[in-house]
Amino acid sequence: MAADERRAQVTLYSGLSDDEWDAPSLCTGWRVRDVLAHTTMPFRWSVPRLLLGVVRARGSFDRFADRAARDDAAALTPGELVACLDAHVEDPWSPPGGGPVGALSHDVIHGLDVALALGRLEHVSPERATTVLASMRPEHVRSFGTTIDGLRLVATDTGPVRGDGAEVRGPAAYLLAAVCGRRVPGEALTGPGAARLA
Repeated sequence: MAADERRAQVTLYSGLSDDEWDAPSLCTGWRVRDVLAHTTMPFRWSVPRLLLGVVRARGSFDRFADRAARDDAAALTPGELVACLDAHVEDPWSPPGGGPVGALSHDVIHGLDVALALGRLEHVSPERATTVLASMRPEHVRSFGTTIDGLRLVATDTGPVRGDGAEVRGPAAYLLAAVCGRRVPGEALTGPGAARLA
């Protein structure tokens, strides 16, 4: 599934205009090119270099990742970033402690950051979004500053996903984006729990 997601993203990124590369993504503060620089970072950065970067960012991985994405996006052309992703479609990388589902989550969430922001819904897989959403543990959700406690998530394109309580209905991609703290159109989610999640 991670390989399929990367293939879909190669197709998406290969068709972008110059303006779209500089358009804002759903990831606050990042342009489309910054998101791809971050997504491909595991394939370009060695572990020692990454650890040194975190140390220089005073121990904050988030601060390091933000700086690295911006710097890499400035140093590499869109073509180079796409070529890197294409060359690593089958790469077995996974985040520390995250395993294959962690790799899939990383790719799918950042893929949504771009595809939803640009209105390129044809590049979104409801099945992969549902898989990631169903796999999220409470600590994952809290890290995004959101909660799904007391909510029942129902993907209108794939079916019930998880939870009990006030129902939130919408396409799996928009449900996942909202759970991950991204802004989604008000009409994308419905049901008694929609206002809480949005």
